Amino acid sequence: MIEINNLDFGYKTQPVFKNISLAFEKGNIYGLLGENGVGKTSLLKLISGLQKPTAGTCTVDGVAAFNRWPETLQKIFFISEDFAIPEGTPINNVRELGVFYPNFDESLFHELCKEMEVVPTRKYAEMSFGQQKKCLIATALSLNTDYLLLDEPTNGLDIPSKTLFRQVIAKHANDDRTVIISTHQVKDVENLIDPIIILDHDEVLLKASFREITDKLYFDYGMEKVDAALYSEMIPGGYVNVTRNTEGLDSKVSIDVLFNTVMKNKETIKQIFS
Repeated sequence: MIEINNLDFGYKTQPVFKNISLAFEKGNIYGLLGENGVGKTSLLKLISGLQKPTAGTCTVDGVAAFNRWPETLQKIFFISEDFAIPEGTPINNVRELGVFYPNFDESLFHELCKEMEVVPTRKYAEMSFGQQKKCLIATALSLNTDYLLLDEPTNGLDIPSKTLFRQVIAKHANDDRTVIISTHQVKDVENLIDPIIILDHDEVLLKASFREITDKLYFDYGMEKVDAALYSEMIPGGYVNVTRNTEGLDSKVSIDVLFNTVMKNKETIKQIFS
């Protein structure tokens, strides 16, 4: 489990987190959402031990991430949005990494490359950005780490590749792996992520599963705007209105609309989900 307790973090004169607490449990694909600059990438770097908290703790299976012990780093793989292009070919790169990761499965890597429609013997430098990213995703999954951290993983992927990404993540997710996806492109992962975490400056506004969200909020897709709704948004053919679910009704969550609802009703949402 990843546990963050009473954590503070910032960059010199720019505070990012103040006294936040979170836990990421095994077997989930978390969606990490928030506006630009709220610290989504910083949180992934803290978890992977690339940044050090100024107060509080960030632990991976009980060990401080910033200690960067080999036994801890072997459990984590982080693909940043601005990843460095590896030298050589994907197959040579993953073999070099596989020496460090004890659960590396080369046959799985070849299977994933086939699923992602990339050639692992072609040099990274000769590939498009999208092909490079797909190779890194295949690499990450084949290393079989307990924790997989993905920062804007669908950026640079075309529509068919986004579909392939969702398919391989869903196929290779399991009860022993935790996946954290930080993204602005929520439509790309809407049917993949659960639970949802929404960050704001200095705080966590929401951490909830879809079941918890629909238990407490009702998404009404209708012809008219509801004045008493927490949030209303025009959609083709009418409106989606978000209200408190006082009658125990089922509804379908729109993550875009949920995000806007949370940002427009920060204190109310914290009270509803406290």
